[in-house]
Amino acid sequence: MASPNPFTNIGFEDFRRLAADKTLSKYERIGFPDSYRQGFESDIFSDIQSKLTNLAIGNKCVFDIGPGCSDLPKMLIDLCRERHHKLTLIDNKEMLDLLPNDSIIEKVAALYPNCPELIAQYRGMVDVIVCYSVLHYVLIDTAFFRFLDTSLSLLAPGGQMLIGDIPNVSKRKRFFASETGARFHQEFMQTDNLPIVEFNQIEHDQIDDAVVMSLLQRARAQGFDAYVLPQDPKLPMANRREDILITRP
Repeated sequence: MASPNPFTNIGFEDFRRLAADKTLSKYERIGFPDSYRQGFESDIFSDIQSKLTNLAIGNKCVFDIGPGCSDLPKMLIDLCRERHHKLTLIDNKEMLDLLPNDSIIEKVAALYPNCPELIAQYRGMVDVIVCYSVLHYVLIDTAFFRFLDTSLSLLAPGGQMLIGDIPNVSKRKRFFASETGARFHQEFMQTDNLPIVEFNQIEHDQIDDAVVMSLLQRARAQGFDAYVLPQDPKLPMANRREDILITRP
């Protein structure tokens, strides 16, 4: 298969170190090789906006869980300023210090959802939650369902949550088992060998279809609508990642 992301199996405390490492690029600080993000973030943000339609409406309450420090959160900050949204950024202090300050921004240094005062303050009041390229780190740092349940408790009527850029190992296997995926692997790896794909095998510490579907079922059981959505094909990992959109009716 195509070579894996070298920034794997890292968690919240590791990102403190990455954020403080001045030898790393802004993409490496958020756990990506430059080739995975450089030149793509405008398209990524457009894809996010197409799914979180509340962002286009003025005077909303917006949360970004794990924004990191690349250009993506700065695009969100600019949009929120333009639309007169209130924006809450939740991440470690070292990462938040790399983002601009603004009167519309509230910065919360915490390992979400371990921030009970913030949760109590905003329960049922948040119109948009962005959680992009974060879910696989939740797997390391906290409980999936507590993360989800807490987030759902924040959504206002009509609120939207995007759990974006989910590295679903099942989707990845389906892709590399296809002719298109095999060609992609051969071209990327510069090899004539076919990718090795093993179905019906549990891969520990990985997100698979079972995890994705359980999140949908959990959200729907609590009265929310939940959908698996594809990424725009222009995005760098659209062939092996997908998004979950959850809305409160």
